[in-house]
Amino acid sequence: MSSAGAPPVVPTQFLGPNYAETDLKYQHKFTIAWASILGFFLLISFPRLYASTRSGIAFKGFFGISESWDAKQYHALSVSRKTARKGGRIEAILNKASSMLWWTLPGAGVNVGQLLFLGGYIALVVSCIVVDASLVKNANRAGRIALAQLPIVFLFATKNSALSLLLGPGNGYEKLNLVHKWAGRGIFLGCVIHGSLWIKNHLDTETPILGQDKETTGIAAFALLCIIVLTSVLPVRRWFYGAFYNLHIVSFVAFFITVCYHTPEAVPWIFPALAFYGLDILLRMLRLRIKDALLIPCDKQMTLIHVQDCTDGWTAGQHIRLRVFSSGRVLESHPFSLLTAPPETTCVTAFPQGVNLGVRVMGDWTKALNDYATQTVEVLRKQEDEACLDEKKQVAMTSVELAGASKRAAFNAPPPEVPVQVMIDGPYGGCSIDLGRYENVLLFAGGAGATFTLGLLDDIVGRCVKLGRRNGEVTKRIEFAWCIRSFGAIDWFAPALMDIATMAASASSDLSLHISVYVTCLCNPEAVPPIPNCDVTIVRPSIYRVLVDLVTPPTGLASSSDNDIQEIPRLPSETADNGRSVMVATQTSSATDGKGETEVDVVFDP
Repeated sequence: MSSAGAPPVVPTQFLGPNYAETDLKYQHKFTIAWASILGFFLLISFPRLYASTRSGIAFKGFFGISESWDAKQYHALSVSRKTARKGGRIEAILNKASSMLWWTLPGAGVNVGQLLFLGGYIALVVSCIVVDASLVKNANRAGRIALAQLPIVFLFATKNSALSLLLGPGNGYEKLNLVHKWAGRGIFLGCVIHGSLWIKNHLDTETPILGQDKETTGIAAFALLCIIVLTSVLPVRRWFYGAFYNLHIVSFVAFFITVCYHTPEAVPWIFPALAFYGLDILLRMLRLRIKDALLIPCDKQMTLIHVQDCTDGWTAGQHIRLRVFSSGRVLESHPFSLLTAPPETTCVTAFPQGVNLGVRVMGDWTKALNDYATQTVEVLRKQEDEACLDEKKQVAMTSVELAGASKRAAFNAPPPEVPVQVMIDGPYGGCSIDLGRYENVLLFAGGAGATFTLGLLDDIVGRCVKLGRRNGEVTKRIEFAWCIRSFGAIDWFAPALMDIATMAASASSDLSLHISVYVTCLCNPEAVPPIPNCDVTIVRPSIYRVLVDLVTPPTGLASSSDNDIQEIPRLPSETADNGRSVMVATQTSSATDGKGETEVDVVFDP
């Protein structure tokens, strides 16, 4: 047979648009755009990363919490350096300008800077979907842009992300998670557009929506994505976190499988996401520790946890994820802030050396932990009482002597401790600013949130007094404000506050520390611990007034000598935020540490 020759060539003017090539080009443009934006933020974060690397805290805790075997148990107090003001006019102008980005819209939960960033991200996604695209004829553009966002979702979701390290201290997963949420919503937006246009196309041509593998797997992938989105809303995360987490893991694995069956173009975008997730699992395995711990139930609302044999590997303000091998909830882990600074810096001697946590009863897990500790303490005390009773039977004592001995034993007995084993994962997060660079510092917290600010307070006081400002800290005044519901909550952290305040009031200190405790509910005043330079007030505080008091230099507080009692005039009444007069009762304690007077003011709001 003779050859028919080469096939005819269709003229270019009759060729249709190459949608696949155009869509691939916009996928690459989108990837280059978000990678460039990320590179910009990494660039402006480099000075802080460099400074934290020089100070030795950038990579601290990278391999988890550990025990420093060569660390000294006691550290000599360093000679205080003369502080020098860092920065200048340019830094002040930049700080003032950038402070506008931190303004938070009422009820929005995000600040102006985050809103601008998220608005730019959504605009980038929408522009890459609609520019040079006839969506009615080409519904694949939205689907391809949705696939291009998969690496972003996993890069900003993993707890052990490389970004947390490169962006500098304080930029943990909890702050990067906002981008993860909105990138996921961007994927959902692209899939909704892609799926709805394809369904419309099938309805217009009267083609069955289900039946072929491509359509069936596409509908299945979209259904899984809907499950991920619907179970990620705030009420579900808040009240059913366990169900949310488990469904999240199972659904994204199933989504990856079905989307690969739906289109082979998804494979190149899934590999980077799996790589980020694999790195997270690897680093998490390196950070896991199984340690012995002690549970101390303060009351029905707070449980202190002391993890032994941990002396290094974290900085103040960070948190760990804790799993307790008891109380029937081994499979659950929860995040808790580290209550104290590392042993080298900490001023707290009332707590054991190591990791200290404060667990407030807020849900089923924390209540079960508190109940377990309380019940175990009761059993241990009952066993001790029975043992003491057996000893008393062997020794002849009068009833008065027995009563006196039992009272002395109860007074001198150490706090009840319940030994358990725990698994810790971390540390994560931290404070994004160095408090030592600021002359005036305000730490404001409510309830159990003081576990975060107390660690920062312990760190900055230790750096300024115990370590003698060896890194050039310039902090001069600190205001520690704590809002609680009842007087009994003061006892949760009273020993730690006592140690920190005593260190700040020592003869070698040039630091001014004031502690304000605000009791926000009307209740009867209970015994208030004698914490140096501490005011306890029954009133809802005004943050504005606290800031004004902080930036206003104190006057007339100088005493004739270090051993003289400092007398501060008190008004018979004050005015609360709502304009009502409040009665003031001043309780003065003469117990001192050789430096000055311990004052406690109790203000009642009738």
